Amino acid sequence: MQFLLSVVFTMAYMVWTVFIGVMYCIICPFLPWRGRFWMAGVMGHVMVFLLRWICGLTYTVEGRENLPAEGQHVILMKHSSTWETYTIMFLFKPLVWVMKREILFIPFIGWGCILAKCIAIDRRAGGSAVNQVLRQGKDRMEKLGAWILVFPEGTRVAAGETRRYGSSGALLAAQQGCKIVPVAHNSGYFWPRRGLLKKRGTIRVVIGPPIEAAGRDVREVNDECQRWIEAHVYPPE
Repeated sequence: MQFLLSVVFTMAYMVWTVFIGVMYCIICPFLPWRGRFWMAGVMGHVMVFLLRWICGLTYTVEGRENLPAEGQHVILMKHSSTWETYTIMFLFKPLVWVMKREILFIPFIGWGCILAKCIAIDRRAGGSAVNQVLRQGKDRMEKLGAWILVFPEGTRVAAGETRRYGSSGALLAAQQGCKIVPVAHNSGYFWPRRGLLKKRGTIRVVIGPPIEAAGRDVREVNDECQRWIEAHVYPPE
């Protein structure tokens, strides 16, 4: 039964994505950036509603008090599911996320990411990709007042696994003299990166205490972020 419900959700989710994608591309060119971010959040809210109503999958958020009230900062977050790519648009303050360049070529989704001012990088470009994050991240923070979200592993990683964290987020925080907010979640256990099945349950999102980056060794900062995040990815009970 859960698999059948997952198929129904996937169909509804795809129809909604196409519809709101078309609306986003038509309306958003006439909206300021924060208006575009708000509209993207509407897309995420509906997806979460459908997920709860059809599949019985909900979520909780712990540690909201750890989000700094002032300034623009960098969020480092696990990426193990499609779920977080939607919920980041309403769980946090207005932000820009770093993504792989290939997504820009997906109809509607890619166009929406361009309008949202996402930072699209070629992951194979090495140092030039890092420089792109630093340059465009600085621009988005100063001109838009945006936070920057980085998936430090660079791609979706299966639940329970990890890989070396990239340094671009820590470098950007050090360059801008801002903080890093580490975020852990276990969405990959419920909405795996492959397959249609969406499991019933509650995704747990944990926002950690801000980590200072200014004046510190970037590798040390990166390691501290990775240790905290990986220690707070709780498998379902």
